[in-house]
Amino acid sequence: MALVFVLSVAFGFLLSRSGAADFDVIQQMFLFESPHMYGLLAVGVGLTAPGLWLLGRYGRTLTGQPIQLSAKPLHGGSLPGGLLFGVGWAMTGMCPGPILVTLGEGKAFALAALAGAIAGTWLFGANYVRIQRVLKLPNLTTGTGAG
Repeated sequence: MALVFVLSVAFGFLLSRSGAADFDVIQQMFLFESPHMYGLLAVGVGLTAPGLWLLGRYGRTLTGQPIQLSAKPLHGGSLPGGLLFGVGWAMTGMCPGPILVTLGEGKAFALAALAGAIAGTWLFGANYVRIQRVLKLPNLTTGTGAG
């Protein structure tokens, strides 16, 4: 648990120092005024892709079982969900991780983004059955499936 805490703090620090939790930097990205965030995102993909490949090939759980990674299929909710996420990100300058980083930086306006994220998550969960039929979404599952 201590390792998770240390890695989370380090990740938050990197998000803060890189500008990924800065409203102006995010707005410059969405307005195509600066390549900074595009470069940062490319570095993230460039580091994560080989890491996920290695994890899928050699990774093991704590019990020694091989880790199985699979791609999530596209469905009717992929496009509207992605658009809603992007609009919220552009409006607030924050996606879920940077909301917490921005709060950690002492910026109280992030409370509004956090409230919106929590309310949106609750609304989605409360209306999933209705949305599921319209967009042909998959059934929800709980747990890891490992028992």
